[in-house]
Amino acid sequence: MFLACQKHHENDFIRVKDASFYLGDQPYVFMGANYWQGMNIGAPQSGDQKRLIRELDQLQEIGVTNLRVIAASEADSSMKFAIHPALQTAPGIYNDDLWQGLDFLLTEMSKRNMKAVMVLGNFWTWSGGFPQYLKWCNQGEVPYPQKGENTWEQFTDYTTQFYFNAEAQDMMNNHIRNVIHRKNSISGTIYKNDPTIMAWQLANEPRGYKEPHAYREWTQRTSAFIKQLDKNHLVCLGTEGNTSGKTAGINVLLDNDNPNIDYITMHIWAQNWGWFKPSDGERRFNETLKKVDQYWSDHVEAAHRLNKPIVLEEFGIARDSSSYSPSATTVWRNKYFDYLFNKIASSIENNEPVKGFNFWSYSGEARPPRPGQFWQKGDVLLGDPPHERQGWYGVYNTDTTTLNVIKAYRNRIK
Repeated sequence: MFLACQKHHENDFIRVKDASFYLGDQPYVFMGANYWQGMNIGAPQSGDQKRLIRELDQLQEIGVTNLRVIAASEADSSMKFAIHPALQTAPGIYNDDLWQGLDFLLTEMSKRNMKAVMVLGNFWTWSGGFPQYLKWCNQGEVPYPQKGENTWEQFTDYTTQFYFNAEAQDMMNNHIRNVIHRKNSISGTIYKNDPTIMAWQLANEPRGYKEPHAYREWTQRTSAFIKQLDKNHLVCLGTEGNTSGKTAGINVLLDNDNPNIDYITMHIWAQNWGWFKPSDGERRFNETLKKVDQYWSDHVEAAHRLNKPIVLEEFGIARDSSSYSPSATTVWRNKYFDYLFNKIASSIENNEPVKGFNFWSYSGEARPPRPGQFWQKGDVLLGDPPHERQGWYGVYNTDTTTLNVIKAYRNRIK
């Protein structure tokens, strides 16, 4: 039974000390998943709460104790390649069904002793994010690149305007304030006092591109703003790390050298970055692992220099033959997962800074109605977000071989 008057001690919240996480006086490490859609599935009217309960039980059974979830979605009715329904449908106008979905998700996670990383924004369109805020500020239509109508450079030039637009940032800050002060309608707990939450994350994969200084100034302002509102929870950036070299305008060392950023995030997208695809074969796979090792080492070195823990919070490989069909096998994904899980377990055992992971991503019981096509309003939500082709990276509840790879590490990563 949850009581509105329940109190939490500071030891109930995760802390950082000497490049490690602690829960009370015990080290905290975790096996996690990206389950960004949890808020929508948990909504009492538009979602499927019974499915959410089943999928949380499935994740708990394989050893998952940490979920990275969206705690913000912004989309007017014309926003493409974005989640619908959205939490925020106009500046400061909220869908209470979605708020209740987030309440329900956190309540159910608490019952299972799971921790949540709460993502507050997005560089990409799939939860609205920076592009939607700019659209609301009359900065013109979003130049969507997905169907070849615009280039990715046009899109990134548009989105990085966010770092210069005070009105758009105020809109986002207003949401940050609202979510941190949100009172859970089920438990009665104010979010900033809820130990189910591990951390607030500024955004999903924010990049600076041609404006790295403006981007970094925004991260510094926003992380300080969150810390002013909430002294209980950790704060992180949500960046990939040194992806694409200097062209993405991000730098793991400079970006995280900030007293209000408690730990470092790292994403490794071997397929997106052109290192590997499932039809390449064993030789290319081994070459890919060498690139993974180098990327890993560069970021662990930064974690050592900053004396902060680091989390591998996104990684995945498509199904074999790059198929979008749920029936396709996952031999290469399983090998990739096993390799990374072993690196993480070894890091923990050797007291290295990498302290946990969130694989991308858990689709659970959902299946794409049109595999390989983009999500449309009314489609079931998968682990593949609406701006990507459905069935690409999500792990299903019937992917037994992949789930067994994850389960095999339950005793090493805990």
